[in-house]
Amino acid sequence: MPANLTRAEAEARAALVSVERYDVAIDLTRGDTHFGSETVVTFTATEGASTFIEATAETVREVVLNGRALEVADVFAGDRIRLDGLADRNELRVVFDGAYTNTGEGLHRFVDPVDDAVYLYTEFAVAQANRVFAVFDQPDLKARFRFTITAPEDWQVLGNASTPLATEAVADGTAMWEFEDTPVMSSYIVALVAGPYAVWRDTAELDDGRVVPLGVFTRASLAQYADPEFMFETVRRGIRFYSGNYGVPFPYEKYDQIFVPEYNWGAMENIGAVTFNEAYLFRSRVPESRRERRTLVVLHELAHMWFGNLVTMRWWNDLWLNESFATWASTLATAELSEFTDAWATFATTDKSNAARQDQLPSTHPIVAEIADLADVEVNFDAITYDKGASTLKQLVAWVGLDAFHAGVGAYLRAHAGGNATLADLLAELEASSGRDVSAWSRAWLETAGVNTLRTEIETDAAGTITSFAIVQEAAASHPVLRPHRIAVGGYSRGDDGVVRERRVELDVDGARTEVPELVGTSRPDLVLLNDDDLTYAKVRLDAASMEFALAHLGEIADPVARAVVWGAAWDATRDAELPASDFVRLVIGNLGHETTSSARTSALARLQAALERYVAAEQRERLQAEAGDALWSLVQLAPADSDAQLQYALGFARIASTPAHADVLTGLVDGATQVDGLEVDTELRWELVIALAALGAADDALIERTLAADDTAKGRQQAATARAARPDADAKDAAWLAVATDTSLSNDMARAIAAGYRRAHPESLLGSRVGDYFAMLRDVWASRSFTMADLIVTGLFPAPVVTEGTAAAAATWVEDNADAPAPLRRLVAEGHAELVRALAARARDRATLAGGPA
Repeated sequence: MPANLTRAEAEARAALVSVERYDVAIDLTRGDTHFGSETVVTFTATEGASTFIEATAETVREVVLNGRALEVADVFAGDRIRLDGLADRNELRVVFDGAYTNTGEGLHRFVDPVDDAVYLYTEFAVAQANRVFAVFDQPDLKARFRFTITAPEDWQVLGNASTPLATEAVADGTAMWEFEDTPVMSSYIVALVAGPYAVWRDTAELDDGRVVPLGVFTRASLAQYADPEFMFETVRRGIRFYSGNYGVPFPYEKYDQIFVPEYNWGAMENIGAVTFNEAYLFRSRVPESRRERRTLVVLHELAHMWFGNLVTMRWWNDLWLNESFATWASTLATAELSEFTDAWATFATTDKSNAARQDQLPSTHPIVAEIADLADVEVNFDAITYDKGASTLKQLVAWVGLDAFHAGVGAYLRAHAGGNATLADLLAELEASSGRDVSAWSRAWLETAGVNTLRTEIETDAAGTITSFAIVQEAAASHPVLRPHRIAVGGYSRGDDGVVRERRVELDVDGARTEVPELVGTSRPDLVLLNDDDLTYAKVRLDAASMEFALAHLGEIADPVARAVVWGAAWDATRDAELPASDFVRLVIGNLGHETTSSARTSALARLQAALERYVAAEQRERLQAEAGDALWSLVQLAPADSDAQLQYALGFARIASTPAHADVLTGLVDGATQVDGLEVDTELRWELVIALAALGAADDALIERTLAADDTAKGRQQAATARAARPDADAKDAAWLAVATDTSLSNDMARAIAAGYRRAHPESLLGSRVGDYFAMLRDVWASRSFTMADLIVTGLFPAPVVTEGTAAAAATWVEDNADAPAPLRRLVAEGHAELVRALAARARDRATLAGGPA
C-alpha cells in the first residue's frame, strides 16, 4: 500500500523541490503478475537538502542519484526512497519491478473471460502513481511526463500525450511506443491504458481553428455496446459550452474516452485519456435516468479539463472545489445542451438528497475539510465533497449572478493556467467580477458543517386567509449554525391543469425566524412549498396540511423541480422519524404512476425499497411489502408499452418482490409464460429477475447456471455470484461473507457483487450470526488490504440489514473500544452505527402510528 503522505510532509517537500520532467519506461511483457518500471526524474532542489520520493515496488533493483549508485537496502523502505545530499539540479534513476492489481488501483490487469484478452489501465488518484513509477506523488509538484511502453504489438497503447512519436518492433509480437511529452500536470491524472481495445476516432473543430482528435475505446467483447457518436457529440458540444463560458480555449491536444473493466469510480479526468466505468456501456435497455447520468458524467469529466487539470488544487483540502465545480457545471451543461432539460430536477432529487444524508452523519465535515494526510482524502470522496459543494455553488451563482460567476472562473483559469491554486484565489476573482464580498458567504457555507431545517409557521382565519407567515430555521445541536439562505416560497393549488403555482415570493432568510409579510392577507393555497425552485441547500418540512395534500396529489404537480422538492421533503421527514415510513410508502404507491421524469422514478423506487427494508415497523413490513409489490406489478401492466416507466416499474417490482405470488410472476417472466406487451426480458432484466428469485429462495443452481451460460461474460459472472449470495440460506450467506472477508484473490467488482447479494437478506436475521465476526475482523482487514478493498469489505459486510438494538450496541461498543484504530476505519463504522440508530428511530415512529399514536 502506498505511503500515507501527510500535508506537513507535502508542504515541506514542495518548499525544497521543483520537478522538471519524468522519463518513464514501462515493460508490459514480463508475465501475468509483474511489469518492469524505469524512471528518470529531473528536478531542482535546495542544495544539500534531504527528501524522499514514493515508489511502491515489489523489488527495487537500482537507485542512481546524480550518477551515484545508492545501496537499495539503505534508502528504500517499501514505499519511499530516501534522497540525501541533493544538488541544485538533480537526476534520479529508479528501476523496479511493479505488481499488477485486481483492485482498480495502480496498474489494474483484467483478463476477459469471453476471449482471454488482457486489458490494462491505471488509476492514480489519490496517490497511486507510485505503484507504477517513482514519483513525487502530490498535486502541487507538477511536471511533464514522457512514456516509453513495451507491449504486444497488436495492442492499443494510450496515454495523456498525443499519438506516439514512434512505434517500432523490438521482438516477435512485441513493440515499443514512445510518446511525446505530456503537458505540465499532476501525477494523479497521469494515465496509461493498454490492450486490444476496439477503437473509434473522430475530431472536434474548435473556434480557434484547432482540430482536436477524439477517441472512444472499449474492450473488443463490448464493442457492440459502444455509443461513440453520443460520446463524440457530447464532448464537441461541451467543449464549445465550457470554452465559451470561461473564455479559455480547450487546453489539450487530444481527448480519448476509454471504458475500462472493474473500475471503482464512475470516471476519472486523466488529461486527454478519460477512463469510464463499463456500467456506462449499456448491454441492455436501461432507464432514461441512467442515460442522463451518463451524460452528466461525460460532461463532468470534460469540465475537469479546465477546472482541476489546467488549474489544480495545491493540496487535497480543495478537492471539493474540483468536484463540486464539475458537478455544478455538468448539470448546467446537461440542462442546456442535451435532451435532459430537467437536469436541475435530477440534481434536487439525487445530489441534494445525497448531500443531506452525508451531512447528518457523525463524520460530516465542512466543505473545506481539514485534510491532514492521504487517508483523510480517501474517505472524503463523499457527498459533502461532490453534492453539498455543488449545492452551495448553485446558491453562490444565484447570489453573484451567472455571468459574473463565469467571468470570475475564466479569470481564475487564466491567472493560474498550468499551475496550482486555492479557494482563496477563486474567491478573489469572483469578488472582482461580481463586486460582492464573498468572504462571509464562504465562512457560513464552506467552513461549517451540518444541514439546516426550514419550516413554516402559518396562521389563517376562518375564511382561509393567511394572517401570519414565518419561516423558522433550525440546526442540529452538534452543528448549531444558522446560515443565510436565498429561497422562494411557492403557493400551489389544484385546478383543471393539475397542481400549479399561483404565487411565488423570493426572499432572504437569516437567523432563527424570518417573517414573510408579502403572504399575509392572501388565501392559503393547497400546498405551501418552501425552497420552491430549489434555490438553497436545506431540509424543508411541509406543514401538516401541505403534507396531507401531497400524499394525495404529489403526482399532479406540473413542475418537475417542485415535485422533486416535495419528494425530498417527505423522504427527509421519514428519515428523521417525523413522517411515519408507512405514510411514505403510501406516498410512493399513490403518486409514482403520475411521475413523468425518469430520475424521479428511479429515486422514488430506491427510497421505497429502503423504507420497506429499514424504516417500516416490523409488524407491518410483510403487509406493506406485499401491497407495494402488487401495486408495482399493476403499474407494469398499465404503463405504456415499451416506456421508460414500464421498465422502471418492472425493475422496482423485482427488487421488492416478497410473496409466493410475486415469485410466480417473476418465474413466468423468466421462462416466458408471463408476457407484458413492450417489456422485453433482455440480458440485464433477466438477471434482475433471477437475483430476485434467488433472494426469495425460488432460484435453484440450475436456473442460475442456465442464465450464466447465456451470458458467460465478466458481468454475467458477477451477476451469478450476486444471485448465489442472495439466497435465503444460512450456508449461502456464510459462504458469501467468508469470500468477501477473506478471499484475497477476488477482484474489486467480484467482491462487490457478492456483498450485494449477501445484503439481500429476507429475513434480516439470516445475517445475525456474523455480527460478532464482523466487528472482530475489522482491524486486521484494514491493516492487510489496500484502501479500496478494505473500504469495500468494511462497508459491504456492515450488518446494516440487521436493524436491532443489539447490532447498534455492538457498533457503538466497537467505536468506543477502538479509539486508537485508524481514523478512516472508525469513521466508516461510526457512519454505519448512525444509520442503524436512525433506522431504529424510524421504526419506532412507524410502530407508534400503527398503535394509534400521533401521526
